[in-house]
Amino acid sequence: MGRTDMRLKPVLSIVLFATLSGSFLTAQPPAGSPPQPGMGMDRDRGGWGGMRGGFRIGPPGIWWHNPDLIQKLNLTPDQQKKMDDILQQSKLQLIDLRAAVEKQEVLMEPMLAADPPDTNKILAQIDHAAQARAELEKANAKMLLGIRNVLTPDQWTKLQAEMRDHRRMRMQGDPGGRGSEGQAPPPGGPGGEGME
Repeated sequence: MGRTDMRLKPVLSIVLFATLSGSFLTAQPPAGSPPQPGMGMDRDRGGWGGMRGGFRIGPPGIWWHNPDLIQKLNLTPDQQKKMDDILQQSKLQLIDLRAAVEKQEVLMEPMLAADPPDTNKILAQIDHAAQARAELEKANAKMLLGIRNVLTPDQWTKLQAEMRDHRRMRMQGDPGGRGSEGQAPPPGGPGGEGME
């Protein structure tokens, strides 16, 4: 193995790790996207389940069908229908964009396995994968902001308060939460802001 190959080995290991990590993360649906089977979301009740992290404007999943939130926010059937329509219109685009991210990552696999690897090709492919991921995040954000725009300012304020309260209960170990009795909540804002 030549001197150049020896210097590239740590760099390629990092690239491979980043790629595999990115593949795992992009295999998960973006936060706020339609829930996937087995992801802890009860479609009929519009529960709080879902994934942590990512761009979020409300509880994950189809929260506008949660009877408790419908009542607390005073959501109208017309608002629910508008949110359903936005979600439905976005689904196919999000599926295609998620597939584009995965495709770019799959294209990189043989490049990483090549002996010797072509650093320039790999770095260019990383750029392609990053661009595809950015397009997916933008489309997801556009959908979530569209859903948010259906709410009145008062409803938005109430939804944020509900999210903080739910996060606080979860951090303190209340039923349905992730914490345990007697443990202090993790650091963050009063409602755990910045922790998701």
